Amino acid sequence: MSDLQSAVPPAAGSAPNSRTWDFMETLFVALLADGAFVLTGSVALMLLLAAYGGTKNLTTAEFQAVWEQGRWQASGIILGTPAAIAVLWAAVRIAGRGFADYLALNWPSRDVVVCGFGVMIILITIEAFVTIKLGLARPQTSSDLVVGGAAGLLTFAIGMCVGAPVLEEFLFRGFMFRGWSQSFLGPYGAIVLTAALWALNHTQYGWYERSWIFVTGLTLGYFRLRANSTWLTVMLHSGMNMAIVFLGGPYT
Repeated sequence: MSDLQSAVPPAAGSAPNSRTWDFMETLFVALLADGAFVLTGSVALMLLLAAYGGTKNLTTAEFQAVWEQGRWQASGIILGTPAAIAVLWAAVRIAGRGFADYLALNWPSRDVVVCGFGVMIILITIEAFVTIKLGLARPQTSSDLVVGGAAGLLTFAIGMCVGAPVLEEFLFRGFMFRGWSQSFLGPYGAIVLTAALWALNHTQYGWYERSWIFVTGLTLGYFRLRANSTWLTVMLHSGMNMAIVFLGGPYT
């Protein structure tokens, strides 16, 4: 079932200023949610480092270096995600809307799940083929592969395969897509803009990797629109990250 009926802003009698306000209001809340995530995740991570890592009074550069290590980055994501979702929930409830309805937290059909995973497998295969042909394979010494043993690897897997997909899909394909679909952008403009911002948000990667993230974002946005389900994009995002985590390494 298409999401067009619920996502497209009403054309008749819809004031341009109102649609502009929808765009700005959505962006403002998204920035608040991101700020809550960064603040909460950073504070929680500093407390964890002080309690278990034996590190105190890190400089900004030192903290950034620690954050980029897989186990600590995943810990920050896990601990910061609830704060970001709480901001989204509060904004939706203040507007008098149902959270699950606004973010399209609907369970997808089996057929669309199978179709979605099939498309994602094809996309990942094409990306791998092009990357290898261009000789642009990523080095295997990235700091995000530092996990500190089995417990760290488990934390990394949970953060990347559960925490990050829930956070990013609720924010980008859930809240921002819905709000911007009701603005002057319309649903297709919302797909493109959320995909672009999602790609730009991955600052740990270069432009080549971000271009593929953008394409992936377009694909996720399409399935969000087609199935009217953000849970579907969470599943697809999670499956993609699982493949990256379990095919990546070596972890140290």
